[in-house]
Amino acid sequence: MTSAAQPRNPLTRLFQRRQIADIEQLFAALDTRSRMTVFRRLSKEGYFSSYSHGGRYYTLRDISAFDPDGLWEHRGVLFSRDGTLTRTLVRLVDEADAGQFHRELQLRVRLRVHNTLIALVADHRLGRELFAGEYLYISTDAARAEAQLARRTQFGQAASVTASGELSPALVIEVLVEIIHDTTVQIDATQVAARLVARGVPVTTAQVEEVCRRHRVTKKKAPPRFPRSRR
Repeated sequence: MTSAAQPRNPLTRLFQRRQIADIEQLFAALDTRSRMTVFRRLSKEGYFSSYSHGGRYYTLRDISAFDPDGLWEHRGVLFSRDGTLTRTLVRLVDEADAGQFHRELQLRVRLRVHNTLIALVADHRLGRELFAGEYLYISTDAARAEAQLARRTQFGQAASVTASGELSPALVIEVLVEIIHDTTVQIDATQVAARLVARGVPVTTAQVEEVCRRHRVTKKKAPPRFPRSRR
């Protein structure tokens, strides 16, 4: 007998316990082997499929807690509010005031994205320009792309750290606020810098590390994990 405090919906019970689930767990929860039944029930509740691990994990819309980039990770499984990796990359590039390098995008989505980026350029969903020896991915809108290239050029000219090692107060505030808003336990200076650059703040990983050092912010860096992507 189901208690009054326990949800009657088997999907709700499953996701309250696990937060994410694969198809076998969904079959078991709904007591069915019909994929059509599973996805009809998921659609009724509202769901996301993972953009990592071949898209084989699912979560409900009201469970996922997306970060400012629209991304969420649970037990190494990655989800995006856009659904797929391709749509996520297009949005991240379009939103970036200074475009995005491959390395910046890879750090943000935590997947290998080289082949996906090539496909997006070939499909004219992203543009790219050679900038300082590496490809900068930009919007396909000409005016937006021009503004992104101009902003990236300003980044190259900006010098927030002087020869004496001084950090501008504005930059320090931007870095500390970004760290405070970061929901992850570990602070990765490279990822903090990448997120700030995407928002139009000219900063380097070295500058983030210097802010952490001066303000005694604990920085624990874990090696990035790049699971298989789902286009």
